[in-house]
Amino acid sequence: MRYTPSAVQRAFEELKRRRETAVSLQNEHIETVKNNLPEVYSIYRSIKSTASRLAQAVFSGDKDSKELVEGIKRDNLYSQKRLSEMLLALGYPENYLSCNYYCKSCCDTGVSMGNRCSCLTELMRKYTIEELNSQCKIKLRSFSEFRTDYYPESLRSGGREIRCRELMEKNLSYCIEYCKSFTTESSGIFMHGATGLGKTLLSSCIASELLKKGYSVAFDSVQNYLRAVEREHFGRSEGDTMETLLSADLLILDDLGAEFESSFNTATVYNLINSRCSMGKPTIVSTNMPINRLMERYDDRIVSRLIGELKTLRFIGEDIRQLRMERAAME
Repeated sequence: MRYTPSAVQRAFEELKRRRETAVSLQNEHIETVKNNLPEVYSIYRSIKSTASRLAQAVFSGDKDSKELVEGIKRDNLYSQKRLSEMLLALGYPENYLSCNYYCKSCCDTGVSMGNRCSCLTELMRKYTIEELNSQCKIKLRSFSEFRTDYYPESLRSGGREIRCRELMEKNLSYCIEYCKSFTTESSGIFMHGATGLGKTLLSSCIASELLKKGYSVAFDSVQNYLRAVEREHFGRSEGDTMETLLSADLLILDDLGAEFESSFNTATVYNLINSRCSMGKPTIVSTNMPINRLMERYDDRIVSRLIGELKTLRFIGEDIRQLRMERAAME
């Protein structure tokens, strides 16, 4: 995956901030112990001087240097054990005087065992996706904004009566639980129904909740993503939108079917959905198209993935956006 220069810079700035925070907190703890717990501080100083005492013993030329080294090591182990016991007895965590880095593998440097640490890769990926999302015009929303009272109690569809509000309440509950239990291996969701029934709203609620939890979520219309991929594919702009979308913890493709119909777009949509399903990565897809229109418009493989591998949520009711405007006009 190609990362933007600004995403790389932000990642290193974040690592620097984490290091400085860890060191600053450690210094505060050391100062607290120094001023209030002199016996504990004395043991801590003794442990910190171990390396210099070992060096002196090794290079002293003393015939008993080996015994001296072993003695220093034993004393150090005892002092560490004693320090932990005293801190715990006094109500402090045993690592209170340690520098507790955010990433234990690289100590917040971004390099572990001579290679790029996974924490740096994750930060660069996260910030690259954030930059992609900054171009999205869809506002992030809250589940509290999804009003089921806008939906009728029931309506007739396909020659039978459907309990509309109850269905939409179930959709809302499912999406809330989806966020609570979300992992990068969660199933995807396929939302379908007429325009203005809350598909984009619920998708944006999910995006908002999972972004708060620290997951990388790519969220925009299918049309906007395809435009970006096409520009890059034909050399009209730089970037790696396709790889960014494939790498996101959650990809939300809004308004499938509104994009310009072309073989390139159809192939790209299939590649996105198929690749993420094959990798076991969750994807949310919404469409205003009836299932039969989807089957006419897209390759059977795309529809098969949507219906067969994603959780299907059906949206029914009256155009909520229109109802909101009508109610607002009456107030």
